[in-house]
Amino acid sequence: MAALPSLPSSASSQQGSTPVPRKGRIRQSASRWCYKDIPLDKLCAYGAEIGLKAMDLLNVDEWEVPRRYGLICSMGYAGGGEIASALNRVENHAKIEEAFRKNIPIAAKLGVPNVITFSGNRAGMSDDEGAKNTIAGLNRLKKIGEDNGVTICMELLNSKVDHKDYMCDNTAWGLKVVQAVNSPRVKLLYDIYHMQIMEGDLVATIQKNIEWLGHFHTGGVPHRHELDGTQEVQWDGVMRGIAATNYHGYVAHEFVPTRDPLTSLRQAVDLCDV
Repeated sequence: MAALPSLPSSASSQQGSTPVPRKGRIRQSASRWCYKDIPLDKLCAYGAEIGLKAMDLLNVDEWEVPRRYGLICSMGYAGGGEIASALNRVENHAKIEEAFRKNIPIAAKLGVPNVITFSGNRAGMSDDEGAKNTIAGLNRLKKIGEDNGVTICMELLNSKVDHKDYMCDNTAWGLKVVQAVNSPRVKLLYDIYHMQIMEGDLVATIQKNIEWLGHFHTGGVPHRHELDGTQEVQWDGVMRGIAATNYHGYVAHEFVPTRDPLTSLRQAVDLCDV
């Protein structure tokens, strides 16, 4: 893998403030869509100030913005399909491959380590057929990731509450797929919010399978709001579990704030800085 391009100085230094010092065991990020009413430049500047390392789920034309503030885009949209229609249908493979051939080299150039993709919904398809199709699709894509040093991450989502009928809704199915593809550049995006709803047993599952997990998302359970005392997940405990594996990727906050969004983000970063 080629060395990542150097990053510019952070916003905090540009604006004369000192970033909050962090322990560094968990490299934290924030998902853009949860702060859609805040200009991206402002969000990045604030993120740098509170000790974030990245912004998550940005489109290709946004990937360069975090770099102005000493951050990166930790997970990019690169044409990996839609939640309801992606790799479990063979007819989608060519379009996704075309998009990845165009956009993954851009990701490599701008230091974006991961791009997202999805299984798609079942829509009557068996899980076995869907796995076979998804494996075939990822086998078409993996060399693009390998050649560019960018990891393709398929997201685990819940099908009970938010994404009815989504196929990659359990860790076992996701592992079956990525282990069959067997590439260091094809992994799962383990969304802690979604997997708490579907399975629980978070820390044991994460630690047992960490080599196949390329990225994490957070979100309070239930309702996907702040990581606070109203939620059922002990977030600092989960973060300690991740840190114990010597995981070097990113944990991106993907909760919908119900209070002042920047204050809520700062509180989540404080909590997860273990």
